[in-house]
Amino acid sequence: MDDSEIQRRLEALRTEHRDLDTAIEALGQTGSADQLQLARLKKRKLRLRDEISMLEDELVPDIIA
Repeated sequence: MDDSEIQRRLEALRTEHRDLDTAIEALGQTGSADQLQLARLKKRKLRLRDEISMLEDELVPDIIA
């Protein structure tokens, strides 16, 4: 992947992460939240955060100190 592809992928992942955050908050406020669904959404959000971190690390050049 080149840098522009990584940037596009990062933007898509960040958007999905924000959408999941909104969905989790909305589901939690309903009062009768489906705990299994809530757990799945949180797990997906964590996976997205890990993938975002990995891609951000690819954009930063390795510097030998």
